[in-house]
Amino acid sequence: MMNPMKVNEDELSLALIEAQYAFKKARGTRNGKSLLILVSGVELAGKGEAVKQLREWMDPRYLRVKADTPHLLNHEQPFWQPYTSSIPREGQIVVLFGNWYSDLLTTAMHINHPFDESTFDGYVQQMQAFEEDLKNNAVDVMKFWFDASWSNLQKRLKHIDLSEKLLHRLHGVDWQKKKQYESVQQLRQRFTQDWIVIDEEDEAVRSRKFAVHILKHLKHDALSWTGNAELWTQSALNEKLTHVEQKTLDHTLYKKRLKKLTKQVAHLLREDQRRIVIMFEGMDAAGKGGAIKRIVKKLDPREYEIHAISAPEEYELRHPYLWRFWTKTNQDKITIFDRSWYGRVLVERVEKLADDIAWQRAYGEINRFEHDLVSDNTVLIKFWLSIDKDEQEKRFKARENTPHKRFKITDEDWRNREKWDDYLQAASDMFANTDTAFAPWHIISTDDKRHARLQVLEAIVQQMKVGYSPS
Repeated sequence: MMNPMKVNEDELSLALIEAQYAFKKARGTRNGKSLLILVSGVELAGKGEAVKQLREWMDPRYLRVKADTPHLLNHEQPFWQPYTSSIPREGQIVVLFGNWYSDLLTTAMHINHPFDESTFDGYVQQMQAFEEDLKNNAVDVMKFWFDASWSNLQKRLKHIDLSEKLLHRLHGVDWQKKKQYESVQQLRQRFTQDWIVIDEEDEAVRSRKFAVHILKHLKHDALSWTGNAELWTQSALNEKLTHVEQKTLDHTLYKKRLKKLTKQVAHLLREDQRRIVIMFEGMDAAGKGGAIKRIVKKLDPREYEIHAISAPEEYELRHPYLWRFWTKTNQDKITIFDRSWYGRVLVERVEKLADDIAWQRAYGEINRFEHDLVSDNTVLIKFWLSIDKDEQEKRFKARENTPHKRFKITDEDWRNREKWDDYLQAASDMFANTDTAFAPWHIISTDDKRHARLQVLEAIVQQMKVGYSPS
């Protein structure tokens, strides 16, 4: 590692640019990654100058700096939600000058009744788990805390005018009050054990040290990958998938029950103040589209949004797997997914589009994602629609013979039938690993479309009334 006290700035700049371009060039390869740099610290400790200098030494076109004022944490959205658009894609480097730790400190310093230790540490654990999921999805995370002693901070404060002092009240702290300074230091000690702490009097050395750490990471750490497969145990086949209900429902009774349930569901969804996410998975032609039509039947189109999830676009593949869902679950309306984030443990597993490490690790990532949603005022309702193989064949043929439904059937749908048993196993493993108290699965297993639609609506009513919360 270069010695920041002796390094020549021109040489450092050249090395940074070369490493930056090599990092960018690696996208799309096995070593392709992105880099997220979190910057926090004591005010006037030099973080602004260090980031500014880094931008001058590197090619600024490929170094994005995002500076946000702190957000107060609340139970209206997960802590990571404000930053989803800033998560870098493969080959990108992003500096978050203001991040979820800044939000945590600001919240802890602002509220009248400060967090107890367990609440504060709980947030830290969630944040560290989120960062680990980022790293496992090719987003390296570096964290820098710029520090200054109380005496050095007071010296720096003496050399700025009053207007600047007001601008530097980060985290709502009056840095001339020792008690507030000490509170910040005590709080940050609870999460900065794995951070790079920079505490330098000399501004030039401080900036060089910051840059040299980033250079080292780009040249060495960013090219290494240590991923291990989870200890994997296959689950027994879920009986609801192998024993599909065959009975049919009288049309008149169905219409009467449907009319009542669609009104009831619309009322519950419309009046509830929480975010609502309804998600469908299931066998091809199992009736996902028909069920969705009945859910929204009595709703105004402005009240909901439907996302039909297919294979990810090229730009989405350059982000962490869950990124395209993080960006679709932040709306203050009813959000419905026709296919979802479970594609990783279903189609991507069966078709070998994801390696064993990726799809086995995804169960934990998905559970944490859903836990964050439910923790922060979201009702998450998950459906699996199941039919038997003979019924699927009948529906496929009916689609082929119906002009306005032919678009629903493709050669790929027929090919997927050859892997029917593989999909049953993948679904069974999925239920075993992601059926949680806060986000349970509703398995609708029937060959009768009418029964399926009513069961979906009844399950929504039940979950909206009962509700679930994370343990």
